[in-house]
Amino acid sequence: MKQKHIGLIYTGGTVGMEKTTRGYAPMRDFAAALSRLLDGNDDAVPRYTLHQYAAPIDSSNATPRDWQQIGRDIAARYHDYDGFVVLHGTDTMAYTTAALSYMLQGVRKPVIVTGSQIPLSVARSDAPHNLITSLQLAASDAIHEVALYFNQRLLRGNRATKLSAERLDAFDSPNYPWLGEAGIDVRLNHAALLPNPGQERFELPEYGNSTVLPVRFVPGLPLRAVQALLDLKPEAVILQCYGAGNVPDRDPALLDMLARADAAGMVLVAGSQALHGRVTIGAYAAGAGMIDAGVIGAGDMTFEAAFVKLHHLFARGLPAAEVKTEFLRDLCGERSV
Repeated sequence: MKQKHIGLIYTGGTVGMEKTTRGYAPMRDFAAALSRLLDGNDDAVPRYTLHQYAAPIDSSNATPRDWQQIGRDIAARYHDYDGFVVLHGTDTMAYTTAALSYMLQGVRKPVIVTGSQIPLSVARSDAPHNLITSLQLAASDAIHEVALYFNQRLLRGNRATKLSAERLDAFDSPNYPWLGEAGIDVRLNHAALLPNPGQERFELPEYGNSTVLPVRFVPGLPLRAVQALLDLKPEAVILQCYGAGNVPDRDPALLDMLARADAAGMVLVAGSQALHGRVTIGAYAAGAGMIDAGVIGAGDMTFEAAFVKLHHLFARGLPAAEVKTEFLRDLCGERSV
């Protein structure tokens, strides 16, 4: 492990906060706090070099262009390090890890994204464990993908979702096994890890020029609300459906407006409000009409992975028909086929 050199990228987040009279704010000297934590642990952690963003990103303010910056920063330093750890805020961590997985397809080194629920500056912080274990994982020769590590769980980056704002086990991957677990020993689930791809296939397009919007169905949702969203003319809409991909079909006007949106070149994706399971459009009569309306299913993808994938495909400059085709493919372990 001593021979490995890890690029540690601090983008912002709770991990680097400290208490002020106006609440938590970015720590004045994060590098010094990090050094105090890690100095003397030379046998336990690999060598690292810290790259600290001059203006830390509050993850609730993160945009697709921030995903792009992090991805390009890793790509620019890719040959300088044996692995990477990205420190990030928890609010949108799952979006960033999904984006990195699409940008860094075929990555042959570990890219571990982590953070904490409690700042490093607080006595009960979960940051030391998350950070030290992430550095150790980033030195592994067995990991060839973007992963999220949090509170003993190593998760595929594009399968992770945030489940809790208060618990230390804030993340899980409902539809995919953990990649590993850190107890007394760190145990990797080798059967769940992506194989060594042999060759990188990085895609680093210009993000931020497309609009992807969600609509969540609830009992009694006025159809004019759906139409108002479609009238914004986004490139894609994610329909957050019930169960296996069901929408209210008592009023045929909903399917009519979806069919018109599809004909106009809008990509419509059906996801589920349920965390576990997969979308199977047409499994129930209430969802069958969506097939005729041109809606495609998200399968067992998380909302974050589907949302970011649409951004990524449009950033590649693909027309709507090709976006549909590529969305239904598994690019880097984000969906079961």
